[in-house]
Amino acid sequence: MMKKHMPKILKNYLDYLSTIQERSNSTVEGYKLDLIMLFKFLKNENNIGNDSYIDISDIDEDFIRNIKLEDLYSFMAFTKNHKNNNAFTRARKIASIKSFLKYCQSKIKILDENISLDLETPKLPKKQVAYLSLEQSEKLLKSITGRNKERDFCIITLFLNCGLRLNELCNIKLEDIRDDILVVRGKGDKDRTIYLNESCIIAIKEYVLKRRNVNNTYLFISERGKQICKRSIQIIVKNNIIAAGLNPNKYSTHKLRHTSATLLYKYGKVDIRSLQKILGHENISTTTIYTHVDDEDIRNAIRSNPLNK
Repeated sequence: MMKKHMPKILKNYLDYLSTIQERSNSTVEGYKLDLIMLFKFLKNENNIGNDSYIDISDIDEDFIRNIKLEDLYSFMAFTKNHKNNNAFTRARKIASIKSFLKYCQSKIKILDENISLDLETPKLPKKQVAYLSLEQSEKLLKSITGRNKERDFCIITLFLNCGLRLNELCNIKLEDIRDDILVVRGKGDKDRTIYLNESCIIAIKEYVLKRRNVNNTYLFISERGKQICKRSIQIIVKNNIIAAGLNPNKYSTHKLRHTSATLLYKYGKVDIRSLQKILGHENISTTTIYTHVDDEDIRNAIRSNPLNK
């Protein structure tokens, strides 16, 4: 939906998110889509049907003031029963609604109370984080071959050692690397510093020696000398996972990030706060998913009970 077709109050809120709170473009876009869906649902008086032609451009402050808690419950039921949204997607929509109504109450002060404070978030199933074991990680690195093996080895080494997101790795520039320091731009366009270990430094140096001498500021480039795209990196990782005899449906670029975090916590004895900083998590609750232990750890813990004689 073009901004000119959006209600002014929504446009102003999105501008607030991007300029004042400095949220990332993807976050702002997600909030926009969630709130447009809510407004169309409410404008259609909770009728289920094609909402493509529902005009919401005239939604104003009075409309927002008249939203009731039961309207929000009805909307959440609609997203589950008619849009087939899972618990995680519905939780994100609730976060969007809560943020918008908080803005309406505390920033532009058009609401006396924020009804979304009583809107519960659905109970989320605990995610099982898939990751490579130390042995599988070593096997993956040893299996990398081909004419671009230095580049591919460097890509996978950085994923496994630095816990980078796919977008962060794609956007590394040569100038971002200074000795053992790598500066990456993470979510919300926030820079963070990552300290490179010896494996990363060697992998980068060997790749740069083989890298085509082209006028491109990005570290990872395609065979055409252009900045490598995210899809190409996903294919590189998938092909090497297959070559290592691992399941390509189970492991992806993001699973390599999970692997890095898990190995750091398990073998590097990294505390949770340091891990949060390395991964660039805004909330430590996100980082706690990496503090899991595997079944063998549980077995060993039970066996080590002093009463086990």
